[in-house]
Amino acid sequence: MGPIVITGGGTGGHIFPMQAISEALVASGVDPEDLRFVGSRRGQEATLLGTGAVSLTLLPGRGIRRSLEPGALLANLAALFGLLGAVVIALVRVRQWRPSVVVSAGGYASFAVSLAAFVWRCPLVLVELDAVPGAAHRFFLRYAAYRCTAFSSSEPRTVFTGAPLREVIVALDRSNESRRDACSAMQPPIDPSRTIVVVMTGSLGATRVNRAVSELARKWSERGDIAIVHVSGRRDHDEIVSRAPELHTLDYRIIAFGDMGELWRLCDVALCRSGATTVAELTALGIPSLLVPLPHAPGDHQTKNAQALAEHGAALVVADAQCDAETLAKLIEEIAQPLTRSRMADAAKSLGHLDSSARIAQVVLDARSNS
Repeated sequence: MGPIVITGGGTGGHIFPMQAISEALVASGVDPEDLRFVGSRRGQEATLLGTGAVSLTLLPGRGIRRSLEPGALLANLAALFGLLGAVVIALVRVRQWRPSVVVSAGGYASFAVSLAAFVWRCPLVLVELDAVPGAAHRFFLRYAAYRCTAFSSSEPRTVFTGAPLREVIVALDRSNESRRDACSAMQPPIDPSRTIVVVMTGSLGATRVNRAVSELARKWSERGDIAIVHVSGRRDHDEIVSRAPELHTLDYRIIAFGDMGELWRLCDVALCRSGATTVAELTALGIPSLLVPLPHAPGDHQTKNAQALAEHGAALVVADAQCDAETLAKLIEEIAQPLTRSRMADAAKSLGHLDSSARIAQVVLDARSNS
């Protein structure tokens, strides 16, 4: 029987689900040597997936920029040539591997391999992470053997599984004792009596949110009851460090990257974008959040993700254009009230699916056995 190919990537929001799916398949008895990752050369796949037991193939190409500016048009022309090269390579590799099933976690890196699966008649399983399918997945909806969705759906061949979660997230202990240990492990340690706000807006970061948080730290510089752990992302890190205010009693830390497993352990209130992986982790762990959806996301999927949490009382939502220090201060203080925080945590957890990766693995194995 041929290997299982897991494709996707370009951003952490697709790479971590690929990792989660592979972990669940291995836990179900699949040998890592029977798995293949296929991602993008331009993304973080080499860093995040390239050091494990599952082999990794990287394809050329980049995402399409949704703009009519001359620079974007030239970049999109280059992207189309890169996509053509990726399709050729994918056709050759999939023909060589003869996979028993191809699993797509979405993102521009998944298109070429999904197309190759269609050409060579390999079963295709789409793992839908957002409330709205991405462009690559919309193209293959009619062909897919199954769709695993993070949000409830009544469409044919669709299984509501929840978004895949990595083992480190599923196993995370957010008890009071674990929180104190996580606070002690920080360098320097964080006083666990403080309300800890974790800011995380993706591997690159979100400039408007980052600047608003910097101003919030200035506004709260004399707060001795709050700590802010600000994961800025690599793009804005130097700027945000240069903007750091003079502090008095506020505990404010700026880091380019963070181990989210450790940061979610100590987090009381999260300030995040509302990508599918982030939303899945917040709900599985029961973390109250203030969500700032990415504007102009395809299909406005981040707004829909955020609204799904807000409608159940698990999150508050602020538009990117309204994200400033005054607004953040007001909303975070509202969430941080003990009764509100407890109620929102319970609401978030009611939406979580700790077994989502195992459910997806079972769908993949079903598709494999039926091929």
